[in-house]
Amino acid sequence: MTLNYFFTRKLSFVKEAHAFALFAGGFGTMDEAFEVLTLMQTGKARIVPIVLLDRPREKYWETWMQFLTERLLKFGFISEEDFAFFKIKHSVQDAARGDHAFYKVFHSARWVGERFVIRLNRSLSNEALVDLNNHFTDILRRARLSKRVALPKENDELETLDLPRLIFIPIRGRLAASSAD
Repeated sequence: MTLNYFFTRKLSFVKEAHAFALFAGGFGTMDEAFEVLTLMQTGKARIVPIVLLDRPREKYWETWMQFLTERLLKFGFISEEDFAFFKIKHSVQDAARGDHAFYKVFHSARWVGERFVIRLNRSLSNEALVDLNNHFTDILRRARLSKRVALPKENDELETLDLPRLIFIPIRGRLAASSAD
């Protein structure tokens, strides 16, 4: 696909992708990496796997990570939790395993008012729901995670109506970092 404008490339890149694999590159690579991380961090884009792929024994992304740690984290511009949005890998096989594991249960998510709706590929057991509620109490603003069916405002997404869901009201600032784990 040929795109005449860089902003349309980035829009397509973020809107249509279900995972990102970024390789060593220049300004465009950095721009795309920071674009998707910023949108996920602020809740403006869905959370998807991001893999930063280095060749074996190369350290392009480790050097980038060192900059993030020594400059952005140290000066309080990002938080430790923001590092959960991406993984650095050195083989395509490791990267693919991470994406497969991410989508084993998770299908997609969206906001419906103040509620966060996570659509699942399969229903969770009651024991798993109890574990999630115990583990993620720090991000819940009200009540608990609950298993539900589609909310009426989700009727515009016919392809997901039959999927099981987890629905909860989070503390927005804490949701992104916890959900990327």
